[in-house]
Amino acid sequence: MSSFSRWIVHPWLTIRVQIGLGVIFVVASLPKIIDPPSFAQMIYNYRILPGVLINPVALVLPWFELLTGVALILGIWRRTAAIFIGAMLVVFIVGIGINLARDNPVNCGCFDLASAEKPREVLLGEMKSVLVRDVAMLFLVAQILAATAGRERASAENRNDLSS
Repeated sequence: MSSFSRWIVHPWLTIRVQIGLGVIFVVASLPKIIDPPSFAQMIYNYRILPGVLINPVALVLPWFELLTGVALILGIWRRTAAIFIGAMLVVFIVGIGINLARDNPVNCGCFDLASAEKPREVLLGEMKSVLVRDVAMLFLVAQILAATAGRERASAENRNDLSS
């Protein structure tokens, strides 16, 4: 294993990545938990989900973000939490990407649910920034998955050695 490979999966880095990513998801969940109707409006603005799903998603998604964020911060179910966060990020990226392709400027509803009137160009620019940010967070998820995969392999090998 190269020194870069050892560094990228080093526990020192992994702990910081998982806490940072966990904090981001906890902070993002709080305004949505506090104000589900505003979050439902943000989801509606994307014009992707059928109307019947908007309210359930607005009620469940923030709690799921909170749970996965707290799991990463506490270091429990790290791999599972990272997989779920990665899946959420892919969904967010697709949603923003679809609306960029449609030229439909939307407020992402990520951290702030205030729907201040912003010019179309500003919203489209923010959406591009959100895409970059979400892709960067996918790299953080990949780091956690790479680090936990190595530990799971080692644990499996130790279990196999003990059962022999």
